[in-house]
Amino acid sequence: MFIVSLTYTKPLPMVDEHLAAHVAYLHEEYAQGSFVASGRKVPRTGGVILSMLKTRRELEAVLAKDPFAQAGLAEYEITEFVVSMVAPGFANLQE
Repeated sequence: MFIVSLTYTKPLPMVDEHLAAHVAYLHEEYAQGSFVASGRKVPRTGGVILSMLKTRRELEAVLAKDPFAQAGLAEYEITEFVVSMVAPGFANLQE
């Protein structure tokens, strides 16, 4: 599993100009099975995406399609980890 931490590199008004396209991109990637969860950071300095794609390279290719990435609005930090324990109801997250 991968945790993707997005950090905005431009002011929020610029981010908001691309927000609708970013949300459409997220919907498309959920439909493709690329992502399992996502949301805004609090305070709103970026976002977080959880992905169960098989390889970092595959994830990087998917993230390159994000309108935020294409417009240079965010930096992406990717952390890979192996899920070894989960709460009841989340067994699908284990590898």
